[in-house]
Amino acid sequence: MRDRPIRLLTTRGTAEEVGRAHGSSFAAEIREYADDRIALSAYGTDWDSEQILDLAERMLPAHERYDSSLYAEMLAMATAAGLSPAEGVIVGGYTDFIDTVRAVAGGQAMEDACTAVLVPDSRAEGGGMLGQTWDMHASATPHIIMLDTTVGDGPRSLVFTTVGTLGQIGLNEAGIAIGINNLTADDGRIGVTWPFVVRKVLQQHSFDTAVEAVLAAPLAGGHNFLVMSADGRGASIEAMPTTNAVTRLADAPLAHTNHCLHPGTRAVEGARPPELQRSSVDRLAHVPALLGDDPIRVEHLMRLTRDEASICRHPEPPFDYESCGAAIMRPATGDFWACWGVPSENEYEHFTLR
Repeated sequence: MRDRPIRLLTTRGTAEEVGRAHGSSFAAEIREYADDRIALSAYGTDWDSEQILDLAERMLPAHERYDSSLYAEMLAMATAAGLSPAEGVIVGGYTDFIDTVRAVAGGQAMEDACTAVLVPDSRAEGGGMLGQTWDMHASATPHIIMLDTTVGDGPRSLVFTTVGTLGQIGLNEAGIAIGINNLTADDGRIGVTWPFVVRKVLQQHSFDTAVEAVLAAPLAGGHNFLVMSADGRGASIEAMPTTNAVTRLADAPLAHTNHCLHPGTRAVEGARPPELQRSSVDRLAHVPALLGDDPIRVEHLMRLTRDEASICRHPEPPFDYESCGAAIMRPATGDFWACWGVPSENEYEHFTLR
């Protein structure tokens, strides 16, 4: 059953003002969420929380160098919520951070997240779309929110995210959309976590600069970033700390799940439990049939995210991952449909930038 609508926080101002508004609005919840993520980060290692936080602190300079404004926003959010800067890195960037933890301290790959698809204009009556589930450890579901945010003179953005996280999925008023799914990297390092990249993309006004924002990021861990613009251009970017691969959107929908598809990125991909690998392969294989015939409309993407046979996921030990929510964006019209919780059990809500 539906528990509640997605909570919406509207923020306007400097990076520090936006960060303080976020942190103060959800302070107790951000603290709870951070504690969960810090504990999960040590899974499979012999590290304690102090060692985990020391590693996160070593990553702060990379975040500041990548984008000082986003860094200021993160620090203001963390301070307002009663977190240290290192805790601010982990609460938002957990799935990249644990690639770094594995590189330094060992541990087992347990994260697995998201089924995403880009639909070209030619298959969607001129209104191409980016849609995805957001699959994560089930403890994340209660913390999902929407941000309607404008920092300084940058573009206004609608951002699907969790409390304490700068951004996970988003669409800006310049018609730039970004989605993600997680990849497991064997080349994790001290670097930038993925929410910074999402928000950096949402600062852009063109497809080319949006793609460059991803490619220029000195990443801490592996992620697949899907970028789309209002003029119908799109790309799926397998971005690992030491290499990347870009696939451009053409005439067919472009789907991605949680395993690398290119030889170069596969070479640095971390080993995953067989169950998670099978899930990723099966979900990718089912996307074409679930999209159906042309024209592909938003209802088709909603149906895809609700598919119980392969796409929509429920927590099962030992992984306890579920489809915590879903998002569908149409860059050309500024429309954003978001779903809180397991999509097959909940309704989508409509947001717009127009």
